[in-house]
Amino acid sequence: MDPGNDTGISEFLLKGFSEEPEQQLLIFGFFLSMYLITVFGNLLIILAVSSDSHLHTPMYFFLANLSFVDICFTSTTVPKMLLNIQTQSKVITYGGCITQMYFFTLFAGLDIFLLTVMAYDRFVAICCPLNYTVIMNPRLCGLLVLVSWITSVLHSLLESLMVLQLSFCTVLEIPHFFCELNQMIQFACSDTFLNNMVMYFGAMLLGGGPFIGILYSYYKIVSSIRGISSAQGKYKAFSTCVSHLSVVSLFYCTGLGVYLSSAATQSSHSSATASVMYTVVTPMLNPFIYSLRNRDIKEALLRFSGMAATKGPIVLG
Repeated sequence: MDPGNDTGISEFLLKGFSEEPEQQLLIFGFFLSMYLITVFGNLLIILAVSSDSHLHTPMYFFLANLSFVDICFTSTTVPKMLLNIQTQSKVITYGGCITQMYFFTLFAGLDIFLLTVMAYDRFVAICCPLNYTVIMNPRLCGLLVLVSWITSVLHSLLESLMVLQLSFCTVLEIPHFFCELNQMIQFACSDTFLNNMVMYFGAMLLGGGPFIGILYSYYKIVSSIRGISSAQGKYKAFSTCVSHLSVVSLFYCTGLGVYLSSAATQSSHSSATASVMYTVVTPMLNPFIYSLRNRDIKEALLRFSGMAATKGPIVLG
C-alpha cells in the first residue's frame, strides 16, 4: 500500500491500562472518583472567587481561569475512558480522536500560559507593590488571558491540521487511554518529519519559553524577598507564592517525568500510567493546594457555604 494514499481509517482502539476484566471495575471507580473530585473542587474555587468581592483581584481572577481550564483539561480524556470501560468498547472514531487531541493540546497549553501569567502577577505584586494595581489593571488581566487563549487555539489548530495530513495504513491500537499528539505521529505510515519538527519546536517555544519566564519571575521574587529586613515580612511575601510554586512544580515535574520515563523504559503502559499524574492527578490536587494553603480562599469557601445554607429552600406562599 502506498503510504501517500488515503487509507480510509475510520476508527482507532484505545488500549487503556488493563485488559483484565476483574480490574476494569477498579479502574472505573478510581478514575470516576478522581474526575468528580477534580470537577467539584475546581468548581468550588470558581464559585468562591466569583461570589466573594474580596477575591476580585488579579491573582484570583487568574486562579478561577486556571480552575476552569483544569476542568476542561480532565474532561477531554477521562469521560471517554469511563465510557469505554462502561460499554466494554475500546473504539474511538478518527474524528473523535482528532477532536480529543485538539482539545487536549489546547488546554495543556492554556495551563502552561496561565501558570506563567500567575508567576508574572506574583512578580509584580512583590517586586513593584506600589504600582501593582496600576500595572495589573483589569484590561491587562483580560488581555493576558485572551492572548493565552488565542495562542493555545492557534497552536492546537496547527498541530491538528498537520495530523490530518498523515496517512494511517492499518487500524491502530493506541497504547494509551487517550489520543495524544506524539502517539498519533509515531503510528502514521506517511512522512512525519515536518510534524515532528513542528511538535518539538512548539514544545520548546510554548513549553520552555513560559518555564524560563516563570524561573525569571521567581528569581526576581527571591531577590526582592531577600532585601526585606524583617523575618515576618519575608514570610508574608513568600507565603503568597507558595501555592502557585507548588502547582508549577507539580505540573512541570510530572509532565517532565512522563516523557523521561517513557524515553527510558520504552514501555507504552508505563507512559500511560505516568500520564495520569499530569492529566488527572495535578488538576485534582490544584484546588486542595490553593484552598489548604490560602486563608482568603478558605474564608471565601466558608462564607459561600454559609450563604448557600442560609438561603435554604424557597417556600411559595
